[in-house]
Amino acid sequence: MIDFTPVRRRHKSMQQFALSFSRDDFRRWTKESVERFLALLDSCQDETITFVPADPQANDPYAADPADQHLAWTLGHVIVHATASAEEYAASGAELARGVPFHGRPRYELPWQDITSVAQCRQRLMESRRIRLASLEMWPDQPHLDLGYVPWEESGWVNAQGIFAWGLAHDDDHYRQAAGILAQWSASVPAQL
Repeated sequence: MIDFTPVRRRHKSMQQFALSFSRDDFRRWTKESVERFLALLDSCQDETITFVPADPQANDPYAADPADQHLAWTLGHVIVHATASAEEYAASGAELARGVPFHGRPRYELPWQDITSVAQCRQRLMESRRIRLASLEMWPDQPHLDLGYVPWEESGWVNAQGIFAWGLAHDDDHYRQAAGILAQWSASVPAQL
């Protein structure tokens, strides 16, 4: 999997970091990213998906419901959110690559409360992989890499390569969060017996 340390440490902007990435790179890394999540699910039970971890630092300023701003995320919530974000960035990248200026966030996120089983998480991840890989097929042979936007202030300007790479970096962040939730679940299982 790609190492985003230079971006995380602010040694490089995402745009600088992603300049040399090809669609083949993005295909490979998308598959690897989804496989990591799927492998994580191998040790899960349905109860793991809805387990509420201890997360005293939970803070989601973008929560649709303000009451959920400090809610600890379940594994199902993490997977729904990570896949929705990666698909959003992939869709934005496909439009930019085709010469379509950014015109708003193409985002849809399933209600995380509806994801309660390992099978649902697997299905969501495989569907997301298919969607993201399909978005790369929409890139023309000569993508419009001069076209871009600033998705959020800390990001800076990104083109199709940069925004797709943000989706992979976001996956990586949430993979670590998911692994932490699974570790908490595993530690709590003896106490539940």
